[in-house]
Amino acid sequence: MKNRENFVIILILGALCTISPFSIDMYLPGFPAMAKDLGVDISKIQLSLTSYLVGIAIGQLFYGPLLDKYGRKKPLIIGMLIYIVSSIFCAYASSVDSLILMRFLQAVGGCVGMVAAQALVRDIFPVNKTAQVLALLTLVIAVSPMIAPTVGGYMSAHFHWHSIFIVLAAITAVILVAAIFLLPNGAAPESNLSLRPMKVISNYKSVLDNRQFLTYMLAGGIAGAAPFAYIAGSANVFMNIYQVSEQTYGLIFGVLAFAMIGSTQLNHYLLRKFTSKQIIQFSLFYQTITGLLLVGGLWLDLFNVHGLVFTMFIFLTAHGLNQPNAAALSLAPFAKSAGSASALLGSMRMAMGGIVSATVSFIHNGTALPMVSIMALCALGGLMTIMVDKRIPHDKRATSNSLDKKIAIST
Repeated sequence: MKNRENFVIILILGALCTISPFSIDMYLPGFPAMAKDLGVDISKIQLSLTSYLVGIAIGQLFYGPLLDKYGRKKPLIIGMLIYIVSSIFCAYASSVDSLILMRFLQAVGGCVGMVAAQALVRDIFPVNKTAQVLALLTLVIAVSPMIAPTVGGYMSAHFHWHSIFIVLAAITAVILVAAIFLLPNGAAPESNLSLRPMKVISNYKSVLDNRQFLTYMLAGGIAGAAPFAYIAGSANVFMNIYQVSEQTYGLIFGVLAFAMIGSTQLNHYLLRKFTSKQIIQFSLFYQTITGLLLVGGLWLDLFNVHGLVFTMFIFLTAHGLNQPNAAALSLAPFAKSAGSASALLGSMRMAMGGIVSATVSFIHNGTALPMVSIMALCALGGLMTIMVDKRIPHDKRATSNSLDKKIAIST
């Protein structure tokens, strides 16, 4: 019965985490149609992705303290309702500017799912199990790019792109009902926690003072932005440059998502023999090498569409290894402030995602080089963050709580 309950909990937590990936991936095949209908260049449509990522980065910072003060469920319900209403408005957007604005509000609402899910993992499961549970959540998240673009491509081709946002609203409504009735409440509300701006900033500062959190938040955030460069540029690269159809693009997206699924499962077994620190160092190293191969191969015009997909597949396998371990190492020192720590963690990643997606749009030059160059730089940046800070001393405040030594960094 316990295993069955845990399965249901992990499934719902994973579904909460998929709200934003679905919101990002499902409408990508509709970019050309949206650009045509709204009378703008596809680079303008790409800015609706940037606005979504910016909305996630900002929204998570607000939800962190709210989840700690009021418990996990109340902010979760409010945020998801905001998402549902905004999705409907996205479906009826009549201009690219209104679409960009509604996408921002959609992100502000939907991002609560990621923050609440990570905080609930820290609340419900033992610290020595959080990396494994987060890996399972990453598995559920990784499945969404296999499904979302394919469904989005079909809907865009047969029912127009507006229907994509209606379906997103409906899916989120189902997840909301499941979360209300089947999820545990998690940590008790901290009624004494102040929401005054200076108090909130002070609380975030105390989280950032933990060097272990700061290092792995930065490493995971910078490296974790690489897929957003791919997401921002892939529709243009594959459909405009390599001239694949909407359905084929959805298939390619699914194949590349499988890279993250397989490595997530591999991570589950690697954790039995290696520490999270060892896994993340190795994965960032080989991701950097693969990223440089991508840049060099495109620069020398060595890749056809099959070669590009294959090399990107190798590159993205590292994502399923470094992200759950970076998250586990970042959250491990915290119990009472897990909501705020989770918010900072997610905000950093999405802020970086917004920066790189906007950069891909602005340096668009009709080739795949802007996309893969930024992907490689993200991997290199994550690796350099780890290498610069090789020895991370234990934070005394962190070790005084239930921090599990198996997950803490050995120094």
